[in-house]
Amino acid sequence: MKKALIALAVLGLTGGAAVAQSSVTLFGVLDADMKYVKTGSLKQKKLDSSGLNTSRIGVRGTEDLGGGLKAGFWLESEVGVDNGVAANGGAFWGRRATVSLTGDFGEVRLGRNKTASRLHLEDFDPFTFTGLGSVGAVYSNLGSGNGTSFGRADNLASYSLPGGLGGFYGGVDISAGEGTGTNKGQSVRLGYKNGPLHVSGTYASTSNAADNNKFKLTSVGGAYDFGVARPSLSYTQTKYMGREQKIWTASVTAPLGQGQLMAAYTDAKANGTAETAVTGYTPIGDAKLLAIGYAYNLSKRTALYTTFSQIDNKGAAKFLVAGAPAATAGGQKSSGFDVGIKHSF
Repeated sequence: MKKALIALAVLGLTGGAAVAQSSVTLFGVLDADMKYVKTGSLKQKKLDSSGLNTSRIGVRGTEDLGGGLKAGFWLESEVGVDNGVAANGGAFWGRRATVSLTGDFGEVRLGRNKTASRLHLEDFDPFTFTGLGSVGAVYSNLGSGNGTSFGRADNLASYSLPGGLGGFYGGVDISAGEGTGTNKGQSVRLGYKNGPLHVSGTYASTSNAADNNKFKLTSVGGAYDFGVARPSLSYTQTKYMGREQKIWTASVTAPLGQGQLMAAYTDAKANGTAETAVTGYTPIGDAKLLAIGYAYNLSKRTALYTTFSQIDNKGAAKFLVAGAPAATAGGQKSSGFDVGIKHSF
Protein backbone atom coordinates (compact mmCIF):
# COMPACT_ATOMS: atom_id res chain seq x y z
CA MET A 1 0.00 0.00 0.00
CA LYS A 2 2.84 2.36 0.91
CA LYS A 3 4.59 1.60 -2.40
CA ALA A 4 1.40 2.43 -4.30
CA LEU A 5 1.04 5.73 -2.48
CA ILE A 6 4.68 6.58 -3.18
CA ALA A 7 4.20 5.74 -6.88
CA LEU A 8 1.11 7.97 -7.09
CA ALA A 9 2.99 10.80 -5.40
CA VAL A 10 5.86 10.49 -7.90
CA LEU A 11 3.43 10.49 -10.83
CA GLY A 12 1.72 13.57 -9.42
CA LEU A 13 5.01 15.42 -9.11
CA THR A 14 6.05 14.41 -12.61
CA GLY A 15 2.72 15.56 -14.08
CA GLY A 16 2.99 18.87 -12.24
CA ALA A 17 6.48 19.45 -13.63
CA ALA A 18 5.27 18.74 -17.17
CA VAL A 19 2.42 21.23 -16.81
CA ALA A 20 4.78 23.85 -15.39
CA GLN A 21 7.09 23.52 -18.41
CA SER A 22 4.34 23.51 -21.04
CA SER A 23 1.58 25.84 -22.19
CA VAL A 24 -1.41 25.40 -24.48
CA THR A 25 -3.49 28.36 -25.69
CA LEU A 26 -6.85 28.50 -27.45
CA PHE A 27 -7.11 31.63 -29.60
CA GLY A 28 -9.06 33.12 -32.45
CA VAL A 29 -10.57 36.04 -34.31
CA LEU A 30 -14.22 36.54 -35.24
CA ASP A 31 -14.68 39.20 -37.91
CA ALA A 32 -17.94 39.96 -39.74
CA ASP A 33 -18.86 42.80 -42.06
CA MET A 34 -21.82 44.09 -44.03
CA LYS A 35 -20.72 45.04 -47.51
CA TYR A 36 -21.91 46.43 -50.79
CA VAL A 37 -19.88 45.29 -53.81
CA LYS A 38 -20.15 46.02 -57.50
CA THR A 39 -18.52 44.80 -60.73
CA GLY A 40 -19.59 46.59 -63.88
CA SER A 41 -23.39 46.76 -63.63
CA LEU A 42 -23.63 43.78 -61.26
CA LYS A 43 -24.34 44.73 -57.65
CA GLN A 44 -24.61 42.75 -54.44
CA LYS A 45 -25.31 43.36 -50.76
CA LYS A 46 -24.07 40.73 -48.35
CA LEU A 47 -23.02 39.77 -44.86
CA ASP A 48 -19.50 38.46 -45.11
CA SER A 49 -16.57 37.26 -43.02
CA SER A 50 -12.96 38.45 -42.62
CA GLY A 51 -13.33 42.09 -43.60
CA LEU A 52 -10.38 43.34 -41.55
CA ASN A 53 -8.70 40.19 -40.22
CA THR A 54 -9.31 36.61 -41.28
CA SER A 55 -11.81 34.89 -38.96
CA ARG A 56 -10.14 31.87 -37.41
CA ILE A 57 -9.82 29.58 -34.45
CA GLY A 58 -6.71 27.78 -33.33
CA VAL A 59 -4.74 26.11 -30.62
CA ARG A 60 -1.00 26.48 -30.05
CA GLY A 61 1.44 25.33 -27.43
CA THR A 62 5.08 25.17 -26.36
CA GLU A 63 7.14 22.89 -24.18
CA ASP A 64 10.36 24.00 -22.51
CA LEU A 65 12.89 21.23 -23.09
CA GLY A 66 15.64 22.95 -21.12
CA GLY A 67 18.92 24.46 -22.23
CA GLY A 68 17.13 27.13 -24.29
CA LEU A 69 15.41 24.50 -26.44
CA LYS A 70 11.63 24.59 -26.97
CA ALA A 71 9.19 22.42 -28.90
CA GLY A 72 5.98 23.88 -30.25
CA PHE A 73 2.86 23.16 -32.26
CA TRP A 74 0.26 25.34 -33.99
CA LEU A 75 -3.12 24.34 -35.48
CA GLU A 76 -5.32 27.01 -37.08
CA SER A 77 -8.54 26.91 -39.09
CA GLU A 78 -10.44 29.63 -40.96
CA VAL A 79 -14.09 30.10 -39.96
CA GLY A 80 -16.79 31.81 -42.01
CA VAL A 81 -18.61 33.92 -39.44
CA ASP A 82 -21.49 34.53 -41.84
CA ASN A 83 -22.28 30.83 -42.24
CA GLY A 84 -20.14 28.92 -39.71
CA VAL A 85 -18.43 26.89 -42.42
CA ALA A 86 -14.74 26.07 -42.28
CA ALA A 87 -13.29 28.05 -45.17
CA ASN A 88 -10.00 26.38 -46.05
CA GLY A 89 -10.75 24.65 -49.31
CA GLY A 90 -11.54 21.34 -47.64
CA ALA A 91 -8.60 21.31 -45.21
CA PHE A 92 -9.84 21.92 -41.67
CA TRP A 93 -6.44 23.13 -40.41
CA GLY A 94 -5.81 24.84 -43.74
CA ARG A 95 -4.39 28.06 -42.31
CA ARG A 96 -1.63 26.38 -40.35
CA ALA A 97 -0.61 22.96 -39.07
CA THR A 98 3.00 22.96 -37.85
CA VAL A 99 5.37 21.45 -35.32
CA SER A 100 8.60 23.27 -34.48
CA LEU A 101 11.86 23.28 -32.57
CA THR A 102 13.36 26.58 -31.37
CA GLY A 103 16.72 27.38 -29.81
CA ASP A 104 19.78 29.60 -30.04
CA PHE A 105 20.15 28.36 -33.63
CA GLY A 106 16.79 29.84 -34.67
CA GLU A 107 13.63 27.90 -35.49
CA VAL A 108 12.92 24.87 -37.63
CA ARG A 109 9.25 24.44 -38.52
CA LEU A 110 7.52 21.61 -40.41
CA GLY A 111 4.00 21.51 -41.87
CA ARG A 112 1.50 23.69 -43.71
CA ASN A 113 2.18 27.38 -43.23
CA LYS A 114 2.60 30.77 -44.88
CA THR A 115 5.61 31.04 -47.15
CA ALA A 116 8.43 33.46 -46.42
CA SER A 117 7.41 35.46 -49.51
CA ARG A 118 3.81 35.81 -48.26
CA LEU A 119 5.02 37.15 -44.90
CA HIS A 120 7.06 39.77 -46.75
CA LEU A 121 4.10 40.87 -48.90
CA GLU A 122 1.82 41.23 -45.87
CA ASP A 123 4.28 43.48 -44.07
CA PHE A 124 3.97 46.18 -46.75
CA ASP A 125 0.23 45.99 -47.31
CA PRO A 126 -1.68 47.91 -44.59
CA PHE A 127 -4.60 45.51 -45.15
CA THR A 128 -2.29 42.45 -44.84
CA PHE A 129 -3.74 40.78 -47.94
CA THR A 130 -7.19 40.60 -46.27
CA GLY A 131 -10.60 42.09 -47.04
CA LEU A 132 -11.66 44.74 -49.52
CA GLY A 133 -8.37 46.64 -49.37
CA SER A 134 -6.09 43.66 -50.00
CA VAL A 135 -3.28 44.39 -52.45
CA GLY A 136 -3.42 40.70 -53.32
CA ALA A 137 -6.61 41.37 -55.30
CA VAL A 138 -4.53 42.50 -58.30
CA TYR A 139 -1.87 39.77 -58.10
CA SER A 140 -1.98 37.13 -60.83
CA ASN A 141 -0.30 33.71 -60.99
CA LEU A 142 -0.07 34.30 -64.77
CA GLY A 143 -1.86 31.05 -65.53
CA SER A 144 0.77 28.92 -63.79
CA GLY A 145 -1.59 27.52 -61.17
CA ASN A 146 1.18 28.14 -58.63
CA GLY A 147 -0.11 30.67 -56.14
CA THR A 148 1.86 29.46 -53.11
CA SER A 149 4.55 32.11 -53.67
CA PHE A 150 2.09 34.62 -52.22
CA GLY A 151 0.09 32.25 -50.06
CA ARG A 152 0.46 29.07 -48.02
CA ALA A 153 2.12 25.80 -48.91
CA ASP A 154 1.71 22.16 -47.91
CA ASN A 155 4.68 19.95 -47.01
CA LEU A 156 6.71 22.97 -45.94
CA ALA A 157 10.10 22.82 -44.19
CA SER A 158 11.08 26.26 -42.87
CA TYR A 159 14.03 27.78 -41.08
CA SER A 160 14.12 31.23 -39.42
CA LEU A 161 17.17 33.04 -38.08
CA PRO A 162 17.33 33.61 -34.32
CA GLY A 163 16.58 37.00 -32.78
CA GLY A 164 19.23 39.29 -31.37
CA LEU A 165 20.97 39.97 -34.68
CA GLY A 166 20.85 43.74 -34.39
CA GLY A 167 17.58 44.06 -36.30
CA PHE A 168 18.47 41.64 -39.09
CA TYR A 169 16.16 38.69 -39.69
CA GLY A 170 15.54 36.10 -42.36
CA GLY A 171 14.02 32.80 -43.30
CA VAL A 172 13.94 30.15 -45.99
CA ASP A 173 11.41 27.45 -46.79
CA ILE A 174 11.13 24.50 -49.16
CA SER A 175 7.95 22.66 -50.07
CA ALA A 176 7.98 19.14 -51.48
CA GLY A 177 5.75 18.35 -54.46
CA GLU A 178 4.88 14.80 -53.44
CA GLY A 179 2.96 13.92 -56.57
CA THR A 180 1.38 15.10 -59.81
CA GLY A 181 -0.30 18.48 -59.80
CA THR A 182 0.95 19.54 -56.38
CA ASN A 183 3.08 22.59 -55.82
CA LYS A 184 6.75 22.37 -54.99
CA GLY A 185 8.93 25.38 -54.46
CA GLN A 186 11.17 27.50 -52.32
CA SER A 187 11.32 31.03 -51.01
CA VAL A 188 13.84 33.09 -49.08
CA ARG A 189 13.50 36.36 -47.22
CA LEU A 190 16.02 38.75 -45.68
CA GLY A 191 15.18 41.94 -43.82
CA TYR A 192 16.16 44.59 -41.31
CA LYS A 193 13.78 45.99 -38.72
CA ASN A 194 15.09 48.30 -36.06
CA GLY A 195 13.34 51.30 -34.54
CA PRO A 196 11.22 53.09 -37.15
CA LEU A 197 12.98 51.56 -40.18
CA HIS A 198 11.89 48.32 -41.86
CA VAL A 199 13.23 46.99 -45.17
CA SER A 200 12.79 43.51 -46.62
CA GLY A 201 13.31 41.51 -49.78
CA THR A 202 12.12 38.10 -50.95
CA TYR A 203 12.51 35.66 -53.83
CA ALA A 204 10.31 32.64 -54.50
CA SER A 205 9.74 30.08 -57.23
CA THR A 206 7.11 27.35 -57.53
CA SER A 207 6.24 24.62 -60.02
CA ASN A 208 4.43 21.30 -60.09
CA ALA A 209 5.04 17.83 -61.42
CA ALA A 210 2.75 18.43 -64.40
CA ASP A 211 4.55 21.64 -65.40
CA ASN A 212 8.32 22.07 -65.11
CA ASN A 213 8.08 25.79 -65.91
CA LYS A 214 8.64 27.88 -62.79
CA PHE A 215 6.51 30.73 -61.54
CA LYS A 216 8.93 33.28 -60.04
CA LEU A 217 8.32 36.15 -57.66
CA THR A 218 10.75 38.87 -56.57
CA SER A 219 9.74 41.65 -54.19
CA VAL A 220 11.33 44.43 -52.14
CA GLY A 221 9.72 46.79 -49.67
CA GLY A 222 10.54 49.53 -47.21
CA ALA A 223 8.71 51.50 -44.52
CA TYR A 224 9.57 54.20 -42.00
CA ASP A 225 7.47 55.05 -38.96
CA PHE A 226 7.50 58.79 -38.28
CA GLY A 227 5.08 58.38 -35.39
CA VAL A 228 2.38 60.51 -36.97
CA ALA A 229 2.39 58.23 -40.04
CA ARG A 230 4.10 55.13 -41.43
CA PRO A 231 4.53 55.36 -45.21
CA SER A 232 5.73 52.33 -47.15
CA LEU A 233 6.64 51.45 -50.72
CA SER A 234 6.93 48.01 -52.31
CA TYR A 235 7.70 46.59 -55.74
CA THR A 236 6.87 43.06 -56.87
CA GLN A 237 7.66 41.32 -60.15
CA THR A 238 6.23 37.95 -61.18
CA LYS A 239 7.25 35.86 -64.22
CA TYR A 240 6.01 32.71 -65.92
CA MET A 241 6.71 31.44 -69.46
CA GLY A 242 7.50 34.91 -70.81
CA ARG A 243 4.49 36.48 -69.08
CA GLU A 244 5.23 39.16 -66.55
CA GLN A 245 3.47 41.38 -64.05
CA LYS A 246 4.98 44.39 -62.28
CA ILE A 247 3.26 45.74 -59.17
CA TRP A 248 3.99 48.98 -57.32
CA THR A 249 2.26 49.74 -54.03
CA ALA A 250 2.47 53.00 -52.06
CA SER A 251 0.69 52.94 -48.71
CA VAL A 252 0.41 54.69 -45.39
CA THR A 253 -0.94 53.90 -41.94
CA ALA A 254 -1.48 56.58 -39.33
CA PRO A 255 -2.93 56.71 -35.81
CA LEU A 256 -6.15 58.69 -35.78
CA GLY A 257 -8.08 59.16 -32.57
CA GLN A 258 -8.64 55.81 -30.92
CA GLY A 259 -7.83 53.88 -34.07
CA GLN A 260 -5.79 53.65 -37.23
CA LEU A 261 -6.21 55.01 -40.74
CA MET A 262 -5.02 52.84 -43.65
CA ALA A 263 -4.64 53.75 -47.32
CA ALA A 264 -2.95 52.13 -50.31
CA TYR A 265 -2.57 52.73 -54.03
CA THR A 266 -1.38 49.90 -56.30
CA ASP A 267 -0.44 49.99 -59.97
CA ALA A 268 -0.24 46.52 -61.58
CA LYS A 269 0.99 46.20 -65.16
CA ALA A 270 1.19 43.12 -67.38
CA ASN A 271 3.62 42.88 -70.28
CA GLY A 272 2.63 42.32 -73.90
CA THR A 273 3.08 38.56 -73.71
CA ALA A 274 0.75 38.38 -70.74
CA GLU A 275 -1.84 40.28 -72.77
CA THR A 276 -1.69 37.68 -75.57
CA ALA A 277 -3.95 34.63 -75.40
CA VAL A 278 -2.01 31.41 -74.82
CA THR A 279 -3.53 27.93 -74.90
CA GLY A 280 -5.08 27.23 -71.51
CA TYR A 281 -4.37 30.74 -70.27
CA THR A 282 -6.76 33.63 -69.83
CA PRO A 283 -4.88 36.87 -70.61
CA ILE A 284 -4.75 39.67 -68.09
CA GLY A 285 -4.41 43.42 -68.41
CA ASP A 286 -3.34 46.35 -66.28
CA ALA A 287 -5.16 47.40 -63.13
CA LYS A 288 -5.07 50.10 -60.48
CA LEU A 289 -6.30 49.57 -56.93
CA LEU A 290 -7.22 52.32 -54.49
CA ALA A 291 -8.18 51.40 -50.92
CA ILE A 292 -8.81 53.36 -47.75
CA GLY A 293 -10.00 52.13 -44.38
CA TYR A 294 -10.30 53.00 -40.72
CA ALA A 295 -10.35 50.74 -37.64
CA TYR A 296 -11.64 52.16 -34.35
CA ASN A 297 -10.50 50.30 -31.24
CA LEU A 298 -13.21 49.82 -28.65
CA SER A 299 -10.69 47.84 -26.59
CA LYS A 300 -7.49 45.85 -27.08
CA ARG A 301 -9.53 42.97 -28.48
CA THR A 302 -12.51 44.59 -30.22
CA ALA A 303 -12.61 47.04 -33.13
CA LEU A 304 -15.15 48.58 -35.49
CA TYR A 305 -13.97 49.24 -39.04
CA THR A 306 -14.93 50.46 -42.48
CA THR A 307 -13.23 50.09 -45.86
CA PHE A 308 -13.68 51.39 -49.38
CA SER A 309 -11.78 50.02 -52.36
CA GLN A 310 -11.93 50.17 -56.14
CA ILE A 311 -10.10 48.35 -58.91
CA ASP A 312 -9.89 50.07 -62.27
CA ASN A 313 -9.31 47.24 -64.77
CA LYS A 314 -7.89 47.83 -68.23
CA GLY A 315 -7.86 45.64 -71.33
CA ALA A 316 -8.61 42.01 -70.54
CA ALA A 317 -8.14 42.44 -66.77
CA LYS A 318 -10.92 41.01 -64.56
CA PHE A 319 -9.53 41.60 -61.07
CA LEU A 320 -12.13 41.79 -58.29
CA VAL A 321 -12.30 43.28 -54.81
CA ALA A 322 -13.11 40.68 -52.13
CA GLY A 323 -16.63 39.29 -52.43
CA ALA A 324 -17.53 41.14 -55.64
CA PRO A 325 -19.54 39.50 -58.48
CA ALA A 326 -17.46 37.94 -61.26
CA ALA A 327 -16.76 40.19 -64.22
CA THR A 328 -18.67 39.46 -67.41
CA ALA A 329 -15.98 41.15 -69.54
CA GLY A 330 -12.50 42.57 -69.21
CA GLY A 331 -11.92 46.19 -68.33
CA GLN A 332 -14.81 46.55 -65.86
CA LYS A 333 -14.42 48.38 -62.57
CA SER A 334 -14.87 46.47 -59.33
CA SER A 335 -15.54 48.28 -56.07
CA GLY A 336 -16.83 47.75 -52.56
CA PHE A 337 -17.68 49.37 -49.24
CA ASP A 338 -18.12 47.70 -45.86
CA VAL A 339 -18.62 48.24 -42.14
CA GLY A 340 -17.75 45.52 -39.67
CA ILE A 341 -16.67 44.37 -36.24
CA LYS A 342 -13.66 42.30 -35.22
CA HIS A 343 -13.19 40.55 -31.88
CA SER A 344 -10.11 38.54 -30.92
CA PHE A 345 -9.66 36.14 -28.03
